[in-house]
Amino acid sequence: MARTKAGAEETAAPDASLDRKALLADALRRRIVSMELAPGAVVDELALSEEFGLSRPPVRELMRQMAAEGYIELEANRAARVSSMNHQSLRNFFLAAPMIYIATTQLAATNATAREVDELRAIQQRFRAAIEQNDVENRVLNNDQFHLQIGKMAHNPYLMPSLRRILIDHARLGKIFYRHPTTVDMELDLGKAADQHDEIIDAIARRDAGAAGDIVRLHMDLSRRRMTEYVAPVGVEVPLVL
Repeated sequence: MARTKAGAEETAAPDASLDRKALLADALRRRIVSMELAPGAVVDELALSEEFGLSRPPVRELMRQMAAEGYIELEANRAARVSSMNHQSLRNFFLAAPMIYIATTQLAATNATAREVDELRAIQQRFRAAIEQNDVENRVLNNDQFHLQIGKMAHNPYLMPSLRRILIDHARLGKIFYRHPTTVDMELDLGKAADQHDEIIDAIARRDAGAAGDIVRLHMDLSRRRMTEYVAPVGVEVPLVL
């Protein structure tokens, strides 16, 4: 059976194929968390194969990997779809997110290296720059990277799958509730969130796990309050379990 052009290129230049696959993975993750691909949208495997010059097998392999990470949903005899956001998933998010963030942040205060703290500070600088530039997409993406970096600094592989799944919906919710930061309250909240990031970094740097946990608890409550203004029906209280 004749190989496709993309397949022949992958055989001749495996490194190039891996690069294209990595580019596809990064692009797809960004499109999902930025909500360029909406929750429940079909992920067109053929279109992605053509866009990134890959044959179908590596794209399918990536789809399985991203399904395991929680970005997409795979079902038999159905096209891949972006992971959904419904009442139950949001309720689960608000219940689990504070516990996961507190656990990873406290462990980061115990296990982080000086180099990792420096990387966290660099992400924070980009987050503040996005706020100043009113750049919603980069604000959301750098907030995502901030908490993901803390998860890596925790050095606990059991927590990372849960953290990665939570960050997907946190980023998508953030794209919604940060979309119109025009009110004074919103601007104050953004400034407070950035200040809390700095406080979290300082607590981690001085290895104060208790303070790091307390600050991220307040940080999550700030996000929760702003998020619920957009996702909760009037009169419905979103639970917070800590």
